[in-house]
Amino acid sequence: MAIGPLPAHPGTDPARVAMISGGARGIGKAVVRQLLDNGFCVSMGVRSPGEAAQAFDQDDPSRLLIHRFDALLPETATDWLGATVGRFGKIDALINNAGIWRALDFESGDESVLDEIMAVNVKAPFRLIKLALPWLRRSGRGRIINIGSTDGKRYRNTDTSIAYSVSKSALITLTHAARHAGWEDGIRVTAICPGGVKTDLLEAVPGASPAADLLEPETVAETVLFLLGLPNTASIAELIVNTRLEPTM
Repeated sequence: MAIGPLPAHPGTDPARVAMISGGARGIGKAVVRQLLDNGFCVSMGVRSPGEAAQAFDQDDPSRLLIHRFDALLPETATDWLGATVGRFGKIDALINNAGIWRALDFESGDESVLDEIMAVNVKAPFRLIKLALPWLRRSGRGRIINIGSTDGKRYRNTDTSIAYSVSKSALITLTHAARHAGWEDGIRVTAICPGGVKTDLLEAVPGASPAADLLEPETVAETVLFLLGLPNTASIAELIVNTRLEPTM
């Protein structure tokens, strides 16, 4: 997307504008709620806008945009970003939250699993970062937060999906690449790497922590809000929020 004059939008809220992928449930829904409650304008990119609209039907529509975004369809990323700029006139933060888990090891599964998970967990965030960078540079305090995982920091045991672990490791590398790309323009980028979180995604994961030991989605949302509030002089590249006692994390 070419950068021209910022489009005029009568009534644009001067509050910071955050884009978040996958905001209909789980971590994403908690983050949207946290941001709205703290004065942000929020643009949600979701596969099913109608479902998300029901969850936030009591919120001020002037501060919330719900738009279709499918991580497997590149054109929806462009459309979503264009709609966000059209509504709010700027972008101050991008939160790459949408992700999937699929089982894969050396004994079962095939490369199609790896292809799908890399497309959603790595290629889609890369695409969104590339599209959003020009607008984040204009902010002067642009922020990118990538929701990673402790599985991206180590290979725990054979319960771990190779595909998922590889994708989250790649997302962390993408985080550092984005830090270098935007540093001089005030963009700060963080990979949050939580352990198990009480979400639908974790229900399919073998060897997950007991339910009593899982993080609440709201805890991750509070972490996102904390990071968005830091000044440019306080940069956190990676933030691990573990649910287990492990010797290296």
